[in-house]
Amino acid sequence: MELKTISKVSKQFNISTRTLRYYEQVGLIQPTKKEGFSYRTYDEITILRLKQIIILRKLRIPLKQIAELLQNENVAAVIEVFQQNLNEIDDEITALSTIKSVIHSFMEHLSIEDAKLQLLDDENLLDIIDSLTVSKINFKEEKTMDDLSKASDKLNKLTDKDIRIIYLPPAMVAAIHCIGGNPGPEAATGRLLNNFIKKSNLAKIKPDFRHYGFNHPNGEKPDGSDHGYERWVTIPENMEISGPFVKKQFKGGLYAAHMIPMGAFEEWHWLWEWASNHSKYEMALGDQECMDGLLEEHLNYINLYMLPDDEEFDKLSQLDLLIPIKERTK
Repeated sequence: MELKTISKVSKQFNISTRTLRYYEQVGLIQPTKKEGFSYRTYDEITILRLKQIIILRKLRIPLKQIAELLQNENVAAVIEVFQQNLNEIDDEITALSTIKSVIHSFMEHLSIEDAKLQLLDDENLLDIIDSLTVSKINFKEEKTMDDLSKASDKLNKLTDKDIRIIYLPPAMVAAIHCIGGNPGPEAATGRLLNNFIKKSNLAKIKPDFRHYGFNHPNGEKPDGSDHGYERWVTIPENMEISGPFVKKQFKGGLYAAHMIPMGAFEEWHWLWEWASNHSKYEMALGDQECMDGLLEEHLNYINLYMLPDDEEFDKLSQLDLLIPIKERTK
């Protein structure tokens, strides 16, 4: 049976090794141990499962539901999961179709009546909006994987309405850093940070604390043993800390922020594409020791860190993906 390393699988499916490691962490896939071979590898069965996961993600199925689908042999339960997602898509189609019809009505009304700012106060137009019917949408019966990929790519492009431009204030942070090992560096640094927050009573000392993280380093070895993760938590300026934590100064600055549920790390690529092609902003990379200044902020961490179960943490956790930016010079 042919085994493929994590780097080969990452390139084959055009997904990051970070995403693959997360799929392992939550139990969606498992690497294969080969005697006398230290690299993280995947067998044909695991690669087939990964293909299924990627297709389901292109269909916009959440990771939690994907786990249920892959673990459930009950056909009725699988159909129920798909039906839930169909209902949500139908709601989106209805909303978008209605909005489209409203805008068309506005345009027609403007061209006939030459109305301006009084448009939304016009009782006749409001009657038109109330009488709108949802447009029927005809779908082709046959869709190929190529069609699915094109549709997925179109949906997975961020626009300005998906991005928040925020300022992160300068702050003193307590930093913890781990590389490789078992459990992975994300899990290891998470446990250490959790213990630090509890033992230092940080939630009471600084109830507005913020929690950032980033790959350090990204890792290039096929087995992922050189992959690392670093976490920061903001602390009072005069707070004393001890090893393995290190006290650092975060410079802060202007960032483009995009929120994701835990695990949707493929959206890093979407944010990067948005920042690379924006007309007003450009990336301001290179001010941080790793990842060129890119950060992940773990949102609502002051509540989530108290959860006793890591699995529940992952289900509830949200992240801001953050790219440092600046206004383009004319």
